[in-house]
Amino acid sequence: MDFSDIFRIVNFVVAVLMVLGGVAKLLPFSNFSNIILGVYLILFGLATGLLEVQIPQQVARYASFMFSFLGRGLFYIFIGSVIVGERWFRIVPGTLVGIVGVGYAVLEYIPSIEPPANMRDADAGWGAEQV
Repeated sequence: MDFSDIFRIVNFVVAVLMVLGGVAKLLPFSNFSNIILGVYLILFGLATGLLEVQIPQQVARYASFMFSFLGRGLFYIFIGSVIVGERWFRIVPGTLVGIVGVGYAVLEYIPSIEPPANMRDADAGWGAEQV
């Protein structure tokens, strides 16, 4: 089955949730660590959205984990746990990103569901660097 459009929409939604979670983490300007985490979350959200439009060569080379269900799922679980905070506007996006991450991690072990096209294009296998 081909669910490429559904995966693309889900990844865009996760990217938006990452940016919103980063803004929610950044806005109180309460301490320096929240400012740094907020900036990183915004950058990761923008990068995740960019991966759905265009795949830069550096990303395919240095962040190859983003091109498998398990790698992307674990990344989303980690980012979701970073977003989660004390108030509802941190709990909701963090929980949703984490749930999508768990879903992607499970999809790695369901052979009938193929990765979307943008995840297959960059997958050249282990050690397939061109010199």
